[in-house]
Amino acid sequence: MKYVRLANQTRDSVICQKCGVADNMFTRGRGLLGKSSLPEGEGILLIPGTSIHMFGMKFALDIIFLTKENIVTDFIENIAPGKLYVAKANSGKPHAAVELPVGVIAQTGTQIGDQFTIE
Repeated sequence: MKYVRLANQTRDSVICQKCGVADNMFTRGRGLLGKSSLPEGEGILLIPGTSIHMFGMKFALDIIFLTKENIVTDFIENIAPGKLYVAKANSGKPHAAVELPVGVIAQTGTQIGDQFTIE
């Protein structure tokens, strides 16, 4: 799997130091299934990602949805295993989803409309 660094340019904060890119059928289907936790600083970028499901997951996550221009269009904090969530188009059409450890959204102050960079 390829890894990138994800930063919130608007808030000058690092969202994910080691973010796996899941951009094909195999990597997207696997996602974080089978893992018992997600270490701090890690995450997964799902492309495309307009919705997520937590079926089969063993832990909660924070999820940030981005447009093709990497603008935050929606997010959900602390979504529990077994749940489903469809992104809203608050500041543009959702294109990708970032799955992160619980607390990242609050710690970084991420808001709808923030500009992200992918390095």
